[in-house]
Amino acid sequence: MAKEKEAKTNVMRALERAKIPYRHYSYEHDGGAVDGESVAKLLGQNPAQVFKTLVTRGGNSFFVFVIPVGSELDLKAAARAVGEKSVSMLHVSELLPVTGYVRGGCSPIGMKKQFPTVIDESCLAFQSIIFSAGKIGAQVEVAPSDLLTLIGGKTADITVKEET
Repeated sequence: MAKEKEAKTNVMRALERAKIPYRHYSYEHDGGAVDGESVAKLLGQNPAQVFKTLVTRGGNSFFVFVIPVGSELDLKAAARAVGEKSVSMLHVSELLPVTGYVRGGCSPIGMKKQFPTVIDESCLAFQSIIFSAGKIGAQVEVAPSDLLTLIGGKTADITVKEET
């Protein structure tokens, strides 16, 4: 029986070109976007270590924020992190034309253009984080420092905090 070859994504190719080690995961889906917490569960991974990629608009620019799947982006903190008065979430209909990715398959690596990117500082608590490999059903695990270097990103506290 022939072994089925896993199709590499542009994200995986970019990681290989940069000689960044990564681990690939795939999960079953019905063709549509799967929420991040469900992806973490399907992969048997800690949801705090699985990150989602969000794209925003601020002024005349786009900004990318990468946060844990169970968290919510703090728009005010996000705006401060990129030096804008405010940012707003990009409408899902704009995602593909702006980034080249569909909802549920958006990655901070390999967008049509490299936008300023901020990763939630909680990533620094892990040796590696997991995020979309650029298509629904595919994830990659990479060291946060390697990801930050590759995309020229930075970290900041950008998630909504639970009130106690």
